[in-house]
Amino acid sequence: MADFGADIDLEAFRKEAREWLEDNFPASLKGKSALGSAEVRSADPDLVKWRKAMGEKGWGTPTWPKEYGGGGLTPQQARILTQEMSKVGAFNPLMFGMGVTMIGPTIMDYGTEAQKKQHLPPIVKGEVQWCVGYSEPNAGSDLASLQTKAEDAGDKWVFNGQKTWTSGAQYSDWCGLLARTDPSAKKHDGISFFLVNMKQPGIETRPIGLISGASPFCETFLTDAEAPKDALLGQLNVGWTVGKRLLQHERASQTGASTGGRVKALNEIAKDYIGLDDRGRLADPDFRARLVKHEMDAKAHGLTLARAMAEAKGNNSPGNAPSVLKNSATWVAQTRAELTLELMGSQGLGWEGESFDEQEIEAVRAWLWGKAMSIYGGSQEIQFNIVSKRILNLPDTTQSA
Repeated sequence: MADFGADIDLEAFRKEAREWLEDNFPASLKGKSALGSAEVRSADPDLVKWRKAMGEKGWGTPTWPKEYGGGGLTPQQARILTQEMSKVGAFNPLMFGMGVTMIGPTIMDYGTEAQKKQHLPPIVKGEVQWCVGYSEPNAGSDLASLQTKAEDAGDKWVFNGQKTWTSGAQYSDWCGLLARTDPSAKKHDGISFFLVNMKQPGIETRPIGLISGASPFCETFLTDAEAPKDALLGQLNVGWTVGKRLLQHERASQTGASTGGRVKALNEIAKDYIGLDDRGRLADPDFRARLVKHEMDAKAHGLTLARAMAEAKGNNSPGNAPSVLKNSATWVAQTRAELTLELMGSQGLGWEGESFDEQEIEAVRAWLWGKAMSIYGGSQEIQFNIVSKRILNLPDTTQSA
């Protein structure tokens, strides 16, 4: 009887979700991607309306506690919400914001109650944007070599240094910043994690132009930038632990879980450009074979993701599975981009102009942008190191993130 009652409750929630989406999701956004919707503050009225509706409902962060503005949903309810959103071509407008995917979960792990009450509700409502100040010109994959300093100035912290590849820094209100607080300690020690307001004279951002035409990354310069003493997240000089935890959350967010919206199947795109033979199959047998292999790899990734989510049920730690899934998600996404351009032929080379439609232009830009997946969130080599040490139990010869 208990199980039957649970099923009834879930069906009641499905009905609630379906009706709420019908009343609140703007039809003009149907089928559009969530990518970029939270990173750049679009002035599109329907997107603004949708972001506000999801934030006020708490469904942009469906499983976060209600006391901080989240949806308070169970994992089962969150899956139902995702299913119903997919049916109507909806997407989560907050899914790709760093506040939701990285900073918020880390604050829930290490923050004081005051920090949670200050920072989590604005993240839930999409009212603020966060960036992460990690990499430096001489501290990329070897992040623990960072040299940005945080000095104790009595009633405040003072920061001096430079960060690079700071995604979305030019749009951000706040930054999760790693800085060195004890220069005399070993490089993995003496590092602390801070919550820093980006809207101050001591912080300058300079966008870095990329080959894809977008500039999501920045150089960030800190010159006597300040933060109050309660900006420290976690313990003083134990920021390496906090920083690694954030990276686990980041990698977990990059494993390819559904984000809503609808992406046209690759075989459907192929039909438009290659056509079918007299047996109703794609006319190019070589491409057909490689497409099937790609779809098998994508399915295997999806099943592995589902298994990892099931194994993590009730466990607050992302564990080490995100390192496996981050690499497989990268390979699946990059292979899809390569196959898309190949099947489009000369139409897959367009950058602008009336000779190319929106899908073709987007395919080229997505292909170029997707190359960064091999690096951000920790390079493929870093993920291999984690897998070898923490899953395969091979000898530990390095100390990486």
